[in-house]
Amino acid sequence: MQGNNLNIAVLVLICASVFSNESLQNRKPYAAGRFYTNNPDELEAQLKQLFSKAVQKKSESTPLAILVPHAGYVYSGEVAASAFNQIDPHRTFERIFIIGSSHTSNFPGAALYCEGNFETPLGTVKVDLELSKRLVKENKLLTSYPEAHKFEHSLEVQLPFIQRRLLTDYKIVPVIIGSSTIETAQKLALILKPYLNEKNLFVISSDFSHYPDYEDAQLADQATAKAIKTNKASNLIAALDGNKKKSIPGLATSLCGWSSVLTLLYMTEELPDLKVDLIQYKNSGDSSYGDKQRVVGYWAATFSGGKPLNQAAEFSLKDQDKSYLLKLARETITKYLHNGEIPEVDLSTLNSSLKTHAGAFVTLNKNSHLRGCIGHFEADLPLWKVVQQMAIAAATRDHRFNSVEPNELSQLKIEISVLTPLKRIKSADEFILGKHGIYIKKGNSSGTFLPQVADQTGWSKEEFLGHCAQDKAGIGWDGWKTAELYTYEALVF
Repeated sequence: MQGNNLNIAVLVLICASVFSNESLQNRKPYAAGRFYTNNPDELEAQLKQLFSKAVQKKSESTPLAILVPHAGYVYSGEVAASAFNQIDPHRTFERIFIIGSSHTSNFPGAALYCEGNFETPLGTVKVDLELSKRLVKENKLLTSYPEAHKFEHSLEVQLPFIQRRLLTDYKIVPVIIGSSTIETAQKLALILKPYLNEKNLFVISSDFSHYPDYEDAQLADQATAKAIKTNKASNLIAALDGNKKKSIPGLATSLCGWSSVLTLLYMTEELPDLKVDLIQYKNSGDSSYGDKQRVVGYWAATFSGGKPLNQAAEFSLKDQDKSYLLKLARETITKYLHNGEIPEVDLSTLNSSLKTHAGAFVTLNKNSHLRGCIGHFEADLPLWKVVQQMAIAAATRDHRFNSVEPNELSQLKIEISVLTPLKRIKSADEFILGKHGIYIKKGNSSGTFLPQVADQTGWSKEEFLGHCAQDKAGIGWDGWKTAELYTYEALVF
């Protein structure tokens, strides 16, 4: 009996420990009282005044991302308000990604906050803990590192603006970059790019020049902003290097959050028709609290008008586009098999269709027999890049076949199936058997059938949906009836 009681006691202690570990540990305000007032009433009044002075530009759509300064409100608050002023206050976002570069410590990759929510003098801001934990679990670049957030101001100072501006519910995903390298920015962009769409908002936190005099700051900040406006990461890198080579007196950095801005550009530079608008510029010398000898620069900018990932839009390819992709696939396979290299692509020669994010399959046939077929379903990469990657995969990584040998190249016939962007449908009545592929999603489960599966199997619409739900998504025969349904078409050539 005594042993049973001991076991029960141990079990209770274990359960209590587990419960304690799972309890929320909210991130307490650090910048309040330092970068902005910690008095809620005074903060509300200050934000009201800043928004009343802020710039408001007419736009047809809410931006996908904004660039916002993060200094003390008496210095950069008006410019920050001008950035947030471009956001429709009634817009509902699934989540808001806030990205900043660490000012306090260096650590590998980037850190998310997965312990709880954020607190400000205006209340609690919810963190999307489910997504944050999943991102950390699935990506070695990301860590759950609360210490990186504890004394970091660059994310926190954005929160009162969001609380004041948005009238809808939202959750944030707070990201601090600890390794300021080009490689980290590239890798982080690949992780976050699938979330760059009309459902979410990206807030990039960065000030510009640090500590030159007033006139030199203006010149340096104009050069940096001009590069950002081109929406090309390479141009930003060149501009920062150019400012450094000028040996501007007092200039410590042209962009303190350059790794955060670079991450955004790696996400946006391949989005067709995306536009960068420079909303407002000031530096600390424009504030009554600052001098003009050692200043910090601030820009507000928006990134909007592009075609977001996974958008429901019409999509087509011209004959010359198809010819280009077939040629690219063959050249890529040939070069890769001969020397392990991938041909470089001059992006300036490509039209918007080839840069559109879309899934694709590459099929290799030899003497009318399948020799390899690999596809990428998610629309998270530009089409030209997907074709290159899938061409190599079909030739070397289809587990059903040995890798293609160089002497087989002349006998290969290449077929490409481009998947048009996903279109959300409200009912299965909108799904056309034989014309549409189906993508079924419920929670973390998903599955798809290409359009041609209908011709190959002879299934009815109900059988097509049932098999996809059961065999591909794993949610049961009738699971499609309560799942999210998306259609797409396959352009085969």
